[in-house]
Amino acid sequence: MELNGMRMKALLVSHILLCTSFLLLPPHVQCADKDDSVAPSFYTQEIYKELEGLTTALTKDIKADLDFCIKDVRKDWEEAFDFKGKLDFVDACVKQKGDFRDRICTTAEVRYYFHSYFQQGGSSAASYVKPNKNCNLTSWLSGCEPGWSCSADQKIDLKKDIKEIPSRVSDCQPCCEGFFCPQGLTCMITCPLGSYCPLAKLNQTTGVCDPYSYQIPAGDTNHTCGSADIWSGVVNNSDIFCSPGSYCPSPTRKVSCDKGYYCRMGSTHQNPCSKLSSCNPKTATQNMHAYGALIIVAMSTLLIFMYNFSDQVLATRERRKAKSREAAAKHVRETVQARERWKTARELAKKSSSGLQKQLSRTFSRKKSGKQGDLVLSDSSSQPEQSSKSKDKEPSNLTKMMHSIEDGGHEGFDFQIGDKNIKKQMPKGKNLHTHSQILRYAYGQIEKEKAQQEQNNNLTFSGIISMAAEGEKVNTRPSIEVAFKDLTLTLKGKNKHVLRCVTGKIMPGRVSAVMGPSGAGKTTFLSALAGKTRGCNISGSILVNGKKESIHSYKKITGFVPQDDIVHGNLTVEENLRFSARCRLPGDMPKPDKVLIVERVIESLGLQPVRDSLVGTVEKRGISGGQRKRVNVGLEMVMEPSLLILDEPTTGLDSASSSLLLKALRREALEGVNICMVLHQPSYTLFRMFDDIIFLAKGGLTAYHGPVKKVEEYFTGIGIPVPDRVNPPDHFIDILEGLEKPTSGVTVETLPVRWMLHNGYSVPPDMLHLADQIAAPSSDTKETNASKANEEASDLSFFVEFWEDLKSNIRIQRDHIEAIFTIQKDLSERATPGVARQYRYFVGRVGKQQLREAKLQAVDYLLLLVAGAILGTLTKVNDETFGSLGYTYTVISVSLLCKIAALRSFSQDKLQYWRESAAGISSLAHFLSKDTIDLFSTIIKPVVYLSMFYFLSNPRSSFGSNYIVLVCLVYCVTGMAYALAIFFQPGPAQLWSVLLPVVMTLIANQNRDTAFMKILVQLCYPKWALEGFIIANAERYTGVWLITRCGSLMSSGYDVNAWHICLLVLILNGIIARIIAFFCLVISQRK
Repeated sequence: MELNGMRMKALLVSHILLCTSFLLLPPHVQCADKDDSVAPSFYTQEIYKELEGLTTALTKDIKADLDFCIKDVRKDWEEAFDFKGKLDFVDACVKQKGDFRDRICTTAEVRYYFHSYFQQGGSSAASYVKPNKNCNLTSWLSGCEPGWSCSADQKIDLKKDIKEIPSRVSDCQPCCEGFFCPQGLTCMITCPLGSYCPLAKLNQTTGVCDPYSYQIPAGDTNHTCGSADIWSGVVNNSDIFCSPGSYCPSPTRKVSCDKGYYCRMGSTHQNPCSKLSSCNPKTATQNMHAYGALIIVAMSTLLIFMYNFSDQVLATRERRKAKSREAAAKHVRETVQARERWKTARELAKKSSSGLQKQLSRTFSRKKSGKQGDLVLSDSSSQPEQSSKSKDKEPSNLTKMMHSIEDGGHEGFDFQIGDKNIKKQMPKGKNLHTHSQILRYAYGQIEKEKAQQEQNNNLTFSGIISMAAEGEKVNTRPSIEVAFKDLTLTLKGKNKHVLRCVTGKIMPGRVSAVMGPSGAGKTTFLSALAGKTRGCNISGSILVNGKKESIHSYKKITGFVPQDDIVHGNLTVEENLRFSARCRLPGDMPKPDKVLIVERVIESLGLQPVRDSLVGTVEKRGISGGQRKRVNVGLEMVMEPSLLILDEPTTGLDSASSSLLLKALRREALEGVNICMVLHQPSYTLFRMFDDIIFLAKGGLTAYHGPVKKVEEYFTGIGIPVPDRVNPPDHFIDILEGLEKPTSGVTVETLPVRWMLHNGYSVPPDMLHLADQIAAPSSDTKETNASKANEEASDLSFFVEFWEDLKSNIRIQRDHIEAIFTIQKDLSERATPGVARQYRYFVGRVGKQQLREAKLQAVDYLLLLVAGAILGTLTKVNDETFGSLGYTYTVISVSLLCKIAALRSFSQDKLQYWRESAAGISSLAHFLSKDTIDLFSTIIKPVVYLSMFYFLSNPRSSFGSNYIVLVCLVYCVTGMAYALAIFFQPGPAQLWSVLLPVVMTLIANQNRDTAFMKILVQLCYPKWALEGFIIANAERYTGVWLITRCGSLMSSGYDVNAWHICLLVLILNGIIARIIAFFCLVISQRK
């Protein structure tokens, strides 16, 4: 503290040296000598030359010692001591004091005064210097009193940097007005611009020299009041500061502000009020309530519009798209109907022409037989030949028409939608540009597929031959066959089996179901096949297409539908499906083909009526639960997977919806997709739609794995027949659950062993007793129970169990991190869009989500508006502290409100991100898109807050400088909010968002006494924001405020040249916070 105090003294002493160098800055100061009219001009020029040399010397000291509070030396000098045209007080002093030159303080006296002043703490009570050559205990002249000065006893060269105080003991007189004379020194110093230093007048009542605070010596009748006695910071003494409501063109003139103008404290001129503000006479600030009222009205109108009509833009756009889509669908339907009518007419015409030909032939035969009489029998054999010859020679008009129909001559009308002829005529997918063309192409293909399906249902042998001759192309996908042998999963640290000895395979083109009682490991089994199990020891083997490859190598063509409906509730059904298709289908696939796939999935899942409806959230009602479930499945269907794994897709669906979903999945299987799903309580009709079935017993053991058609035969063969009028799958589940006991003496525990023995699989050693039980069914089961009891693990101590759990959790986290950062080779042969294209898709999606959540944005803006109005009203800018209190509250409030609002960016869709990242969608594109959209709020929120705070608190700094600092602050705290939202759950994240701004701001305002505190303060972002605000405001305090500025910046540890550094540090903090947030986002993935 002592070292800082000494530094402050030395720096401020140097600063006052700056002030003294401007005492006679203009070269045309005129002095009038009583005896010689030429002497004053020559005398003044000589003094100016001496002071000019002193100014040059002091400039170097100022740049070296006061660079923290003076950015532009010449500019600050001119604003403090540019007396051009304002030298009346100097001329008056020169005329009054013939020895004016000998009364000016030298550099030694100025240093000595300010060194003594700041050693006393800068208080007004201790405004005298230490005893010196001229003023001490043995010699106290009248010139040592405040407001008085004496003449030097010898000639002084002001060009030299004098180290010792010269002797001044003669001709002591009151100081001139416009100068101040400190107590304890016998010289004069010029008052700076913005000050008012008149001659004091004695107040007979108080005995004080007004307007100053010193008294004349008691008993000295010849001693009168002099000029000012001190210039210091406004906190210590503001006697010489030009009072608020007035301005001082020179240190000896004070003028009251006129109406329509305002004058702050220390002003040298009056400032005009803004157009919409009002200023009464002698006012210090302008009344800007009109601006505040206009801004409130404008912002309120904007917020009301955002709150009520924010989603109308998207709704209008969706309606236009819906109209275009309906028009395309209508055009295709009409064309198809016309085709059907034309085909019907053609068939009728063929039948009519055939019947007419036969009738004409019979009539002609009768006439011929009447004429020839007896020759009928003999010539009857030749009549067909003759009639056929005559027909060939002269075909009728009807016959010509039929031939033209059969030849396909239908000019001007093409009714074969989607067939091989239309494919040749219509443009290819890459050549379709307009939205209507793409939709017509998609709907035409869908109608063709429907017609083809109907033909396949009624296909005859000749139809098969015809289809083979036409060479219809069947859409097939890369096949994935998953085989597993002795697949066993054991929980780490607990040695508990969740899946055991599961052997079999799921094949392309087949729909497999996994059933079993609760806790049988059905979801675990599917997770193991999909490579999503964590915290388990896996034994056995999983082969993909006969090779021991990781399933993650086929991630781009593998779809996994989770049990929960993880979809974006603030997007429509079509938007959810379209986004998944864009990011996961091949990047080189034409847009029309992607649209076709999406439309096909919407059509197959029966989502056409709700395609433009929001899915909905907990707060906002959307589509029904069954439709949401189908959207959940559709997200994986639109990426055309080769392996599709579904976890309970029919749970919560009625029989009709379940049947519709399964039909859609069977259509996928026709294209070679390997489909496997967990199933609960299916109806018999739904059960028969599956190809294969896997029954798991408790403990994760296989009870049956094979075709659905043979399941009843197998269970009947082991003594478990299905009773009449009982649904077979329900009966089997009840048996496996233990709710029903077989009448044949078969136990639930032996069912997995029976399956192993049936297929020749090896039986685990601990289950051999069950095999013996099957061989000797009459044996007592108590032995089994006893063996189970003996196999139970002995109880472990608490500390041993705790240690094992701790190690298990560490291993699980290690495996999780390794799984995230392990790079698997890609065997899917599908090139999905890169990060740049996915970023573009993400930006469009996040933008729509933000528009639909504009009500929340409006609430955020309203809170900022209210906070700015309250803080701007309560914390008026204080000139003594440069508004530090208001800016401190600004940093806290803006940080808190912006952090809490930014938490929504990543805390609301964590589940959706985990699903998308597990599917291979770019995490970087996801993060950058959200940050890009939030930049809009980063730019707008400072405007909203300052629109109230700035005009109500009315600081001297500009609106632009405050806005720039606030933008950097919002950018910084937004990045911190990202990290909190990703790393913590919503509750703790909100708590940290409230605590961090308050605690960091308190730390930033603490004294930096130790090295640790200095480092800690530098790490707190509020320190840099406060420094940026205060520097921008302090730069506007010039002239008489220079000492106040330097003292305040020094006590705070701020540097006036560090404004850009403050902005850079805030931006770097925001970037570092975003890097940390992205790292947390990556390691939070749940595959």
